[in-house]
Amino acid sequence: MSKKVEVEVDTKTFIRFWLVIAALVIILFFITRAATGLIIVGISIFLAIAISPLARKIDQIDKKKKHPKLTAAIAYVLIITFIGVIIGVIGPVVVNETSHFIAKLPETFENTLGGWEGINSFGKSIGIENLQSDIYNNLSNFASGFTSNLGNILVNGVGTISSLATNLVLILVLTLLFLLEGPTLVKGFWTNMRKNRTPVETHKINIAERIVSKMTAVISTYVSNQATVALLDGAVVTLFVFILSLIFNFSAGLAFPMGLLAFICYLIPMFGPVIGCIGIAALLAFSSPIAGLVFLIVYIVYSQIENNVIAPKIQGSSLKLSPVIVLVAITIGIYTFGILGAIISIPIAGCIKILIEEYPNLRATSEEKETKKLKA
Repeated sequence: MSKKVEVEVDTKTFIRFWLVIAALVIILFFITRAATGLIIVGISIFLAIAISPLARKIDQIDKKKKHPKLTAAIAYVLIITFIGVIIGVIGPVVVNETSHFIAKLPETFENTLGGWEGINSFGKSIGIENLQSDIYNNLSNFASGFTSNLGNILVNGVGTISSLATNLVLILVLTLLFLLEGPTLVKGFWTNMRKNRTPVETHKINIAERIVSKMTAVISTYVSNQATVALLDGAVVTLFVFILSLIFNFSAGLAFPMGLLAFICYLIPMFGPVIGCIGIAALLAFSSPIAGLVFLIVYIVYSQIENNVIAPKIQGSSLKLSPVIVLVAITIGIYTFGILGAIISIPIAGCIKILIEEYPNLRATSEEKETKKLKA
């Protein structure tokens, strides 16, 4: 027969246990309710760290006088102005070219694949008598329906747009405040942490400060360098699409939207440039199949030069993450926060790598502290 074992728990332990459970429940409830706000704050901190290298470069112009808050504000204004110009100039072009592209879909189909009898042969093999005519009619209906429903789409999306605009304003304001006040707050935090501490505890705080500093450097360096290469990639695509428009006689207005698409796609690690290349080549193929093919070939050649020569010089020493870790980070990032998650996944993986590397130092400090306690 098994013996019954009685476990005695004093009142203080019992109360502490349930207080911990209650605290965890409250924290989870708070995180759930404030998830959007926490994400906004996190994005703002991330952007502030990413912009900080530009502020430091501006501050280095005048080596005698340092104005960190002024240069931070200048860097912020430059970035916001740049983004505003891109949206203001390219936004209307994107809308116009998209509408024009969709309106011309039936005509483009007729000029490219409409005369190919193989379409009808394929259609008959799957039970459709006149596949060519069906495709043309469906494209015509889609084009006319898109134009007529565009106004309804915009009206129905007003609520979503206003919510996004509110979040965007909060992000912009918080980013500026973190840029201006962040260094002072961080410095004050570490100063307060060191007050009335033993030498061992101070050493542990110094290690923690070093870890945070390394993580900040990883984020700022990676994002700024990745944005620089992406900007160069977008400029090259814009120029090349413009040259192709002159040669193959399609709208030169596609150059800016295609360059913007290449810029955004390049910010997504690993898969972004491939997606951008295929997408741009496919869009150009609707206007001119040969232009799409030429773009695909030339961009593949340029990407090899960019990945092996240009990007390493701009980005310098990489995070030294294995391809498997990068792929895992991107996968988790995409399924957690979508495209934004894919963009921030690599620097976050770099931060985790720093934590793993510095963990032995923290552990050694803790063991040293325990040893001194035993000796005492």
